[in-house]
Amino acid sequence: MTKVIKILGTGCPKCQSMTGVVKEVVSENHIDASIEKVEDIMEIMKFNVMSTPALVVDGVITIKGRVPSKDEVLALLN
Repeated sequence: MTKVIKILGTGCPKCQSMTGVVKEVVSENHIDASIEKVEDIMEIMKFNVMSTPALVVDGVITIKGRVPSKDEVLALLN
């Protein structure tokens, strides 16, 4: 089943770092997932997130306000 991953952030360096980490983990581990970058502030507000970047997996906010490690992302996606 395809995981739906959303990365919430306005494009700041931390947001870009999180996007890179998530893409690497998905690619290196052959995880079936769609990755969507959400940069619209109104869309981000719908998730009630005050600090970005934030990682949403299948509609659940899993990480916010920091860049996770690859191991942490892998654990969340498995």
